[in-house]
Amino acid sequence: MVHFLFRVLSLFPLPVLHALGWLLGWVSFLLSSRYRRRLLAHARLAHCPTRVIWASVGEAGKLVAELPRLWLGRPVRVGWEGAAHIESAQADGAGVLFLTPHLGCFEITAQAYAQRFGARHPMTVLFRPARQAALRELVAAARRRPGLHAAPTTLAGVKQLIKALKVGDAVGLLPDQVPPQGQGVWAPFFGRDAYTMTLSARLAQGGNTQVLLSWGERLSWGRGYLVHVRPFGPLDSDPAKAAGQINQAMETLVRECPAQYLWSYDRYKSPPPAR
Repeated sequence: MVHFLFRVLSLFPLPVLHALGWLLGWVSFLLSSRYRRRLLAHARLAHCPTRVIWASVGEAGKLVAELPRLWLGRPVRVGWEGAAHIESAQADGAGVLFLTPHLGCFEITAQAYAQRFGARHPMTVLFRPARQAALRELVAAARRRPGLHAAPTTLAGVKQLIKALKVGDAVGLLPDQVPPQGQGVWAPFFGRDAYTMTLSARLAQGGNTQVLLSWGERLSWGRGYLVHVRPFGPLDSDPAKAAGQINQAMETLVRECPAQYLWSYDRYKSPPPAR
């Protein structure tokens, strides 16, 4: 039934899906007090204006509603801002580590890279299987595409990321995702300590690797997406300080378009047990 629903929704135009998503976001916000409290608390911690908070409710719903089209439907319209940074890094023979927060459509950043650059230098992303059995196969199949590889969230998966960077390919990470116990440090994020992964800093310091910041802006009225790419300076050799630098960089990206940040994500939770 889930597969059938996704197939049907994948045929819808993006403006229609975003309209449905906006409605879904507000229904979730009004019906779930836990969801509502978390979104409001996190957005207010970043001093977001009220109009931005209300806009973020609808944007969170769009994030879910656009997935059928992105996974199973026809390609969507994607523009680039800063693609020259990628071309420059690849011309130097460097592996490229993309750091992307839960901002805008982070699904499109990997897809757009794979479509434009993946033929020569594929991207590898960490992939955690969906908890629901009905979604597990669907998500895995949707993310297997030319120029885009998935690595499991295991030691073998980390080795796969390291290997990709060593041969000059690309790796994509969401550094504001809470890692398991023992795989991160506590570092400030919008003025409050959050458990932050050290993996991104360790990958950045391994050999000829260039770090770029990226995020996919969701354009209004379903007009498509705009992938932004920014250069990122060298990281401190101390993992805790490097984590702080990365959190600060993520804050800077979020402030570019705070209405599209996923404020409902439980960023400040205690880390889950290591597997």
